Amino acid sequence: MPASPSPERQQGSPNSQGGSEHHVEPTIEIEDAIAADNDSTLGEEPDQSHVSLSSSIMAYREENGRRYHALSSGKYVLPNDDAENDRLDLQHELYVRTLHGELALCPKARGAKRVLDIGTGTGSWAIDYADANPEAEVVGVDLSPIQPSFVPPNLIFEIDDLEKEWTWTNKFDFIFARMMLGCFQDFPQIIKVAFDNLEPGGYLELQDMSLPARSDDDTLQPDSYLSQWCKCCFEAGQNLGRPVFPTTEYKNYLAAAGFEGIVEVQRKWPTNAWPRDKHFKELGNWTRANIAGGLDGLSIAYFTRGLGWSAEETRVFCAHTRKDMENPKIHAYWPIYFVYGRKPLTVE
Repeated sequence: MPASPSPERQQGSPNSQGGSEHHVEPTIEIEDAIAADNDSTLGEEPDQSHVSLSSSIMAYREENGRRYHALSSGKYVLPNDDAENDRLDLQHELYVRTLHGELALCPKARGAKRVLDIGTGTGSWAIDYADANPEAEVVGVDLSPIQPSFVPPNLIFEIDDLEKEWTWTNKFDFIFARMMLGCFQDFPQIIKVAFDNLEPGGYLELQDMSLPARSDDDTLQPDSYLSQWCKCCFEAGQNLGRPVFPTTEYKNYLAAAGFEGIVEVQRKWPTNAWPRDKHFKELGNWTRANIAGGLDGLSIAYFTRGLGWSAEETRVFCAHTRKDMENPKIHAYWPIYFVYGRKPLTVE
């Protein structure tokens, strides 16, 4: 292990009110055999500050054999090439299966009127929400123009940098953000801006995985490559000025921003098919394809830019880490958090 500066969506498995609520999944049982992620308009023109598609936005950055966004170049460390876009579509399916077919958990999971999808990526979630809620106006925003051209008539995609001023004139009643881990310099501030752009009674829902990976039976050791990979992600994010804000604190970020009726729900993504339970085994297969299968793309810019590693060092390290992720004797999982809250009807 190199030394760091400090330590199409598819079917089948791929090979409230009041205070806060908290829901956690039980321990996953181990498999016996193992144990022995337009052309439409919304009736108004985008604000002038929203960046239109242009040759500069399409002038993608090529680095270590992968392609990256051009707008606000360098802010987002994951690629935007075809391989990564396929992974994002797969990841969307994984999230939907995690929620047994649901797109969200908050009361606006159905029936919202004006929806914003932050960091929409390939637009899979926004497309599905627009399809399921034809009465809703849906806006998906991302740094990269990687969304499809043919979308539901109630959906529009915009290319913008959400760390700059939000200039939408009409507020939303549902803002959604998924897998924003390490994407922003100040994620609590983004949550506050989202609060300001919600109408009273509107909801914000965050869906994200938590680092580090865990095991309930100590089969994931601190000196394993998988554990070290997680530590490297924390360090790289810190060095790049985009820290991996702890998902466990999301509920507190919402409370600090002014949200009420905050609910936190925890789920688990097994790293492979080690669980006995059929649902978790299926999620494990999808997770293996999503994270282990996309590990090089998830790591290459992060570690070369953030840790000063070479591309080859990163790939070798990822190969070792992938073995841990695919080892059925390591009963590891990624904690997945769903956190949502409501903007009060009366805001002082």
